[in-house]
Parts: sequence; C-alpha cells; structure tokens
Amino acid sequence: MSCRPSPLQNRVAPDGSLNAVAARGTLMGNRGGRLHRADGTLGRARWRSRAWIACLTEFRGRHRAVWGESYSEIFFLDEATALAAGHRPCFECRRAEALAFAAAWGEPAPRAGEMDAVLHAERLGPRQRVAFGALPAGAIFAAAEGFHLRTERGALLWSFAGYRPARRFAAEEIVQAVTPAHVRAALAQGYRPRLHPSAAAQLSAR
Repeated sequence: MSCRPSPLQNRVAPDGSLNAVAARGTLMGNRGGRLHRADGTLGRARWRSRAWIACLTEFRGRHRAVWGESYSEIFFLDEATALAAGHRPCFECRRAEALAFAAAWGEPAPRAGEMDAVLHAERLGPRQRVAFGALPAGAIFAAAEGFHLRTERGALLWSFAGYRPARRFAAEEIVQAVTPAHVRAALAQGYRPRLHPSAAAQLSAR
C-alpha cells in the first residue's frame, strides 16, 4: 500500500503556488473543490471554481481529514499571504472580516461572486510593477531577495515560517506587486489583514 507524502503539497506562497512545506500556517482555504489524487499527491488542476477563500483553521468544532474525500484544504502563513494569492475572507467562518473587506472594496459593497470574478481575472493577468511607496500596508511584493510584506515602517521578508528583517526600500524603487490591484485598493481603504505573529515581533524589535 502506498503512503501519502508528508508534508502534503498544500502550503500557499504569495504567488498562489502550492508547495510541500513542513511549517504550519495560521489560515486554511480552498479553491472550490478537490485538487488532490487518492494517494495524496497534487493533480494538474490548481482550482475548481473562481471562489478562492481564506478560512479559520478552527470553526464550531468541525473536524476534517486533510486531503480526504472532499475538497483540498490549503494553508497560508497569514491573511496577507492569502490575499496576495488572490483569496478573499470566507463569508461563513470569517463573516465580520468578509463584510469589512467588501466594504473596503467599494461602494456599494460587492457580493462575493462579483469579487471572485474580478480576482480571478487579476490572478490570470500580468503582475504590475509599482513604486514601493505606492503600496499600502498589508500588500506583498516581490524583489530580488524574494517576497516581502509592505508595512507602515517599511518591509519585512516573507517565508513559509514567518517574517524576517528586510533591507530598506526607497519610496521610488520599482518592485513587482504580487497582491492583486483590487485587494491593494481595499488595503488602501483601511482593510487590515491578519498577520503572522512574527510580523508584530519584528516590528516591535525595531
């Protein structure tokens, strides 16, 4: 009998790729259906619908067998990572945050399906190059050193295990925005994503 791989290829990087990493995430999500095979390996599909969501890892005592007979559970370092990959807050287990996200998206607040359609198009489109100073706090961008989180005080270097110190970026330096444009706009309007505890630890140490 074959053994399931460990770790599973279910950790999401900011660019949306799925990776086999032992470090655990703080949020769970899905992409509308099953992406894995019976042996626990990832199939060719990377989504089953345009509804990519980010959920709590614990909700009302529910228990799931990860990569069992249902949809493929995937995991994120934090919400900034999930948003960068094109996921949005779940309207069931994270309803307050989902409503706040929709309100920051625009007026009138869009329905989930409307946001999903926009995010799907932005996930498939090219990434924009923007000035570092134009990025809102909570956005993730790519530079030569890897993925970074934009903060009010500058930037932190992203990893599957957490955030680390990063070099200083000049406001006019051009970087590649990874977080989709409409999500960046919501961040600019005041939506604040849940961050991994390492972000607060790094910022308090400065």
